[in-house]
Amino acid sequence: MQEILRHTLKLALVSALVAGSAFAAPQNQDPPAPDPAKTPPPAQQQTPPQTQQPTGSQPVPQKDTVTPKNSKEDVEAIGNRNVGKGVNLFSLEREIALGKQLAQEVERSSKLIDDPVVTEYVNRVGQNLVRNSDARVPFTIKVIDSDEVNAFALPGGFFYVNSGLILRAQEESELAGVMAHEISHVCARHGTKNATKGELMQLATIPLILLGPGGWAGYGLYEGLNLAIPVTYLKFSRDAEREADYLGIQYMYKTGYDPNSYVTFFERIQADEKRRPGTIPKVFSTHPPTPERIENTQKEIARILPARQEYIVTTSEFDTVKARLRNIMFSRKVNDNAPGKPTLRTKTEQSKKQPGSTDPNSTDDDRPTLKRRPDSQP
Repeated sequence: MQEILRHTLKLALVSALVAGSAFAAPQNQDPPAPDPAKTPPPAQQQTPPQTQQPTGSQPVPQKDTVTPKNSKEDVEAIGNRNVGKGVNLFSLEREIALGKQLAQEVERSSKLIDDPVVTEYVNRVGQNLVRNSDARVPFTIKVIDSDEVNAFALPGGFFYVNSGLILRAQEESELAGVMAHEISHVCARHGTKNATKGELMQLATIPLILLGPGGWAGYGLYEGLNLAIPVTYLKFSRDAEREADYLGIQYMYKTGYDPNSYVTFFERIQADEKRRPGTIPKVFSTHPPTPERIENTQKEIARILPARQEYIVTTSEFDTVKARLRNIMFSRKVNDNAPGKPTLRTKTEQSKKQPGSTDPNSTDDDRPTLKRRPDSQP
């Protein structure tokens, strides 16, 4: 009887949450794409010099003053906005615990950069963005030793930046733009919202199984098959990516960076893909920097961000750290590829080939050479 009551309460919870999501969904989609947004950009782009710059070499024209229609458009209200609202079964404490578990898995399978100059710089850039964001959790920022152009933030504020991204960026503001985008995913709680959808779909299948021919036996079959909906914390919907773009340029602006650098980085990635198809970085594999995405970002910059006299584009420290990181990566590759340096593969092959060899002519120097042993000839 207690089991029946427990599952009845679960069904009631699911009904309430699904009903709540039906009312909450329209509110989450309005700010990124309001209808009035379509009128200002054409008025700004009617001048010939602006329309003749399709590559984005010139910054997007911005108005001196803007009138926010809601708190999500008001960059001055950053930090006091509830951008992560919506159906979410995860409390902030549970989200942090989940992120910590995932971070341990990442660090077990990855090699981290431990150079204090590089890690301190990247952490400082990231924490400065976090302070000018809507984050409600503390961030832990680390650098992964990988040539892949990528960065990702796990639920709970566990943030990883690949060395390949730092080396690919040409300016500090480009690096900050990608980092701000990933910070936005945590602020909007996209990862745990995805997990919530998976849990709700799991719970929604229980009444169908219980009311089916199998009854409680059907529930046992459900538990045995473990019909869990695959939940990922790093792949988001198109709307979530658009919201992260929308929030990311605000966090860049609030921190003092030029938001146009985010567009510039997008356009360079897109140009590289056209020049050499298949080279698009993994960070953009699911939602590539399409012309539509670039155009939407440009419109938001012109619509909600007031013009400023000065922006941070890059710093001499960025160039110094980038050069230092390049030397670290180069020296590591040289050491890894040094002639005669033992590797796990050759040691394993040696142990397999000569576990109990008594041949006095066999030496380590002739390991790469295939020879037939004299006693094996007919």
